Amino acid sequence: MTKVALITGASAGLGVEFARQLSKRGYRLVLAARRKERLENLAAELGNARALAIDLSKANAAAKLMADLAANGETVDLLVNNAGFGLIGKFAELDSKRLRQMIDLNVGTLTDLCRAIAPEMIAGRSGGIINVASTAAFQPGPKMAVYFATKAFVLSLTEALHEELKPHGVHVTCLCPGPTRTEFGDVAGFGGNAMFDRVAMDSPEVVSAGLRGLDRNSAVVVPGLLNKLGASATRFAPRPVVRKIAGAIKY
Repeated sequence: MTKVALITGASAGLGVEFARQLSKRGYRLVLAARRKERLENLAAELGNARALAIDLSKANAAAKLMADLAANGETVDLLVNNAGFGLIGKFAELDSKRLRQMIDLNVGTLTDLCRAIAPEMIAGRSGGIINVASTAAFQPGPKMAVYFATKAFVLSLTEALHEELKPHGVHVTCLCPGPTRTEFGDVAGFGGNAMFDRVAMDSPEVVSAGLRGLDRNSAVVVPGLLNKLGASATRFAPRPVVRKIAGAIKY
């Protein structure tokens, strides 16, 4: 039977590219995100996908998504937890409701979906999970404090699941991109940043690296040499230094 891949945040950026590359790999796709028209256009382009318009930051979003899959007789062979967003600004000045939405989406729904799908994968002794984090996961991020913290959670959770599920034949990979040419910066509030644009990678190479890592069952994938060096450096530098450097970044 054709394998099914569930991709969250599939209406833009890395989500679109995951859909295109997994479609070429022969997966049947379930594309989940808020923007219905974009999802439907992508599904029509690919031909082996269906669109599911859903706000994954809402309460019980994962349960509603799983109910929809069950109603369509679909069992997920590959979960790509890509949905998420960031916000730039001083913690005490950002909108508290929007910060909570970020936590619910970046952390809550991602965790709920992993928990919902893992038992079926364990029972079948196959399957894969890609959780999209960021190089932000490796250090604190003044002026994007909550976003960095959510990605640290995703990295830690994914590494733990990698070890737990490995004996059951399930591959689990955390993809940690650095700056990437997507809509992320516009949503977060720093679109058009020249430094960001100079070092940013393109979505196809980031997604390709993530899928290769999943094939090898790599616990963590950091695409790009500069990003690898930056992520590694945070492990050796004193934490006060790491905080000051991160806080000095001009978004």
